[in-house]
Amino acid sequence: MKIQSARAFILLAACLAATGCDKLNRENYDKLKMGMPYPDVVQLLGEPTRCDAILIAKNCTWGKEPKSISVNFVDDQVILFSSTGL
Repeated sequence: MKIQSARAFILLAACLAATGCDKLNRENYDKLKMGMPYPDVVQLLGEPTRCDAILIAKNCTWGKEPKSISVNFVDDQVILFSSTGL
């Protein structure tokens, strides 16, 4: 009986971890604001999947198709953001 309870607990914890760790969601996207600093965006969404930079401009993407968030920065401040599949 203890083994079954332990297995059920581990399965429940794994399910909660899988759903609770997804930072790419509509709620977090709606928290993005123009002028938000890059470190605040990373705190909200986690480390980006990819960033491309030219001089003081940077375009970062979190996730991959079909579900992603793209944020453009100038001087590490948000100037534009969009989402796909949220």
